[in-house]
Amino acid sequence: MDDQTLVRQGIRSLLDLAPEVDVAAEAGDGDEALDVIGRELPDVVLLDLRMPGRDGIATLTELRERGIDVPTLVLTTFDDDELVLGALRAGARGYLLKDVTLEALVSAIRTLAEGDTLVEPTMTYRLARSVPDLPSAEEFDEHPAPHPLTGREREILRLLAAGYANREIASALHLTEGTVKNHVSSLLMKLEVRDRTRAVLRALHQGLLSEADGTASGGPAGGFPGER
Repeated sequence: MDDQTLVRQGIRSLLDLAPEVDVAAEAGDGDEALDVIGRELPDVVLLDLRMPGRDGIATLTELRERGIDVPTLVLTTFDDDELVLGALRAGARGYLLKDVTLEALVSAIRTLAEGDTLVEPTMTYRLARSVPDLPSAEEFDEHPAPHPLTGREREILRLLAAGYANREIASALHLTEGTVKNHVSSLLMKLEVRDRTRAVLRALHQGLLSEADGTASGGPAGGFPGER
């Protein structure tokens, strides 16, 4: 859903090249998007935040009020930090930059369709500095978390921060996907957040992630299977 016809047609043309993706419909503004989503009930929605009339955040809010729970991937640009935060609060499951490659876009769509959320590492670090309700690293030192993370949970948290989906984490750590999901659920409970993106944001603010852990480089030395 994007108000720029050329951009929207370009995205559709790219997705038409991916045999595993079927574009059900497209829309040029929020109101049209609501009608299309309600009618087609797609597996995943790609949503621009800047649209005439009802913008992306208002569209997400209305979808939630109508009880339509469809995984939504926000397509954004580097200057949209506050809008991305608003979209996450409104229910978006992930965000991706508009200059994304076809391979990464298809992978993101697949990730959301499988029930995961998408953490884009480059923007996550930017967003972490602008979330007002998360404690700083200094505050964390003064008030340690009441539920310390296990070594395995920290390992999985680092991979979440690097943008890995559950299936990739399972492959990298030689675990079942179900076991990874259980660890992620435990992480969310201990960090007192509702989704993976905010778990990473909170971990960054609380000093649970550092360059020494390998987060900044996208994972431990040597990389993992399926690394993007």
